[in-house]
Order: sequence, then structure tokens, then C-alpha cells
Amino acid sequence: MSDASLWTALADPHRRAIVALLLERPRPVGEIAEACGLSQPSTSKHLRVLRDAGLVRVRQDAQRRVYALDPAPIADLDAWLAPYRELWNRSLDTLGQRLDETSDDIKEPTAKD
Repeated sequence: MSDASLWTALADPHRRAIVALLLERPRPVGEIAEACGLSQPSTSKHLRVLRDAGLVRVRQDAQRRVYALDPAPIADLDAWLAPYRELWNRSLDTLGQRLDETSDDIKEPTAKD
């Protein structure tokens, strides 16, 4: 799996919806298609892209193919996002401190005012 294929796979809103469904539990293709409002061939194409990117695994269950989320690429994505999350946290902490300082400067009206 390459980073490019992961980003390409997640760029499509239908594929993100499929990933969200599989986060809950493994599902057969027909159930995924119905939940996403897609045709079965279209769903299969989206699942192939997700599988090629390493985001999902498939197992055969009699006549059905059941897809499950593979957490490893999501963990890689989370690790990649960690420094950006830290950047946002620092920025939000600074904003919070500034807002606290500003609120201290504003005097509340008293009953006499």
C-alpha cells in the first residue's frame, strides 16, 4: 500500500461511507450496496479500490464476500496526522489563553450601573 493509494481511496465520499460502515462490523457486499444506495457493481468497484489500498480485507463466506476494515493503514494515517493534531492543540490552547485574558479585562455590569 502506498500513501498515494490510501489518499486516493479515501478521497471518494462513497468509499469513506463504506469505511464508516465497516468500522461498525464486517459486512457482505449486498449490505454495503444497500446501505450506501449504490448498485452492487459500483460497490464492488469501490471495494476493490479500498482493498488495493489495503484498507479492507475480504473473506469468502459460502456464496458471499464479506468485507472488514483493516486497522493497520488507519493507524499509519493516524501516525501521519499526529504532528498536525499537536499543531492544532497548541493553537487552540493559545486561543483559549487569549480568550481567558480578554474575558478578565471585560468588567461585568453591577446592579448600580
